[in-house]
Amino acid sequence: MIGSLEHERTNTQDPLPQTAYDRTMWEIDLIVVVAASFLLAGLVKGLVGLGLPTVALALLATQLDLKEAIPLVLVPSIATNIWQAMSGGALKALVKRLWPLLVPACAAIWFGAGLLASLDALLLSGLFGLLVCLYATVSITGLQVPAPGRKEAWLSPLIGLVNGTVTGLTGSFIFPSVLYLQALGLARDHLVQAMGITFLVSTTAMAVALSGHALLPAEAGLLSAVALVPALAGMALGQLIRKRLPEARFRKLFFLALAALGAYLAAAAFVTPQL
Repeated sequence: MIGSLEHERTNTQDPLPQTAYDRTMWEIDLIVVVAASFLLAGLVKGLVGLGLPTVALALLATQLDLKEAIPLVLVPSIATNIWQAMSGGALKALVKRLWPLLVPACAAIWFGAGLLASLDALLLSGLFGLLVCLYATVSITGLQVPAPGRKEAWLSPLIGLVNGTVTGLTGSFIFPSVLYLQALGLARDHLVQAMGITFLVSTTAMAVALSGHALLPAEAGLLSAVALVPALAGMALGQLIRKRLPEARFRKLFFLALAALGAYLAAAAFVTPQL
């Protein structure tokens, strides 16, 4: 009798909330969202040389919780940034110069991922949207950060801490690190390589932090590996289009669209729930 009652109570309990990974991973709607997001993000990467994780996350966040979306960018981001980090001919010199930024960033990413694990998903999506808006606005206006000069010795660790915390919390590696790297006065090829090194180290640290905070399920890792295919296809297409499209015009349109997408995510988190 008791066993029967226990069995009945168990069957009538409310089901636990589902995530994208609790469903069948190969559901067609999820595959389409992931493939389209990484195809477009790869296209942007091929055209302007950056933006793959940020664009992919911004698109994925319209359909998934940010906690579910962030693990999906790991494999495409690592794979595409390995080549960028190794190309440029200044790997040793750049690592020597950037390690005061990278080491604190890795520690801060662990801290930020801990916040990611504990904060509300809607709040995280809104914060990410605001970050995307800020980055796009700065890029559109052409704001330049002054060269750090003698302050670089203490400013690099500070920027690393801020950027690492933001990365761990939102999965985006670009702000404020890109502005800071641009201010270092590097040659164009070396700047691109420095970004690749920073993004590669940050992505690897993010993978470790997500795993340590139980935010990296095996299903997400596999789906992230699959997402590499449309990401690479998009990059190849973007590099072909770049030869025929004025880059300056595309960059402006891209950042305007990115600002609009960030505003949508922020409004959906902070405005719509209040209505």
